[in-house]
Amino acid sequence: MAQKASKLVIVTEKVLLKKVAKIIEDAGATGYTVVPAGGKGSRGVRSSGQPTVSDAFSNVKFEVLTPNRDMAVKISDEVAAQFFDDYSGIAYICDVMEVLHAHTF
Repeated sequence: MAQKASKLVIVTEKVLLKKVAKIIEDAGATGYTVVPAGGKGSRGVRSSGQPTVSDAFSNVKFEVLTPNRDMAVKISDEVAAQFFDDYSGIAYICDVMEVLHAHTF
């Protein structure tokens, strides 16, 4: 039987990695994937891991599978409330048609 899920994607500054991870864990999510990210948004162009004086300003992308949309919204709202006034970031939710090859999430 296929499991349905919501996928929350959060792109924000690397300096927030541990704080965002704690919010995700405290909300009850069983895990997440985080990868380096770069691009351009309303706050300008961001490095995607190219050598710089400091990598404190590079971005990361979190992907979190949640068993329901409510958990994804809870995480997103908390991250946005705590950080998005002072740091660059975006969060969005995708419906997952089915989860393949996962024990549980």
